[in-house]
Amino acid sequence: MAARVLVNTGRGKGKTTAALGTAIRALGQGQRVCVFQFMKGSLPTGEIAVLQRLGISVQRLGTGFSWTKESWDEDRELAARGWEQARTALMSGEWDLVVLDEINYVLGYGLLEAEAVARAIRERPAKVNVILTGRGLEPAIAEVADTITEMVPLKHGFDAGIKASQGIEF
Repeated sequence: MAARVLVNTGRGKGKTTAALGTAIRALGQGQRVCVFQFMKGSLPTGEIAVLQRLGISVQRLGTGFSWTKESWDEDRELAARGWEQARTALMSGEWDLVVLDEINYVLGYGLLEAEAVARAIRERPAKVNVILTGRGLEPAIAEVADTITEMVPLKHGFDAGIKASQGIEF
């Protein structure tokens, strides 16, 4: 069976959660899974704690979200270093599933070239599944994707002033 490329995008909640649910499913089927988180910082989250307990390799590569940065230089450097790690994992054939969490943000901000990421996805070993998450969708990524799911918020507590809470958002 050919490996798949899945994209979880959109303004709604649940992109990472869906990807990590699939990662757990793959692990349950005896597959080897690794996760690269490009934009999330070092804030301890419930999902990372449990993934690590389950034996899923998780690499946190970014400084966290900030829409008020004066310079993206540090993020650009971290994205490049992180992408090299993720690309190596993707190409190694060692993993059955590689999750590129929040990479759509990185591509949308121009911190990495979408075509370079798409090329690596096209050239990966035939057995390696890939999931990309984050808002936005570059045309080069849409072209290599088999399944694209857009999360659409019909109602979101944040809009009513409800803050992120432990166990729900992190």
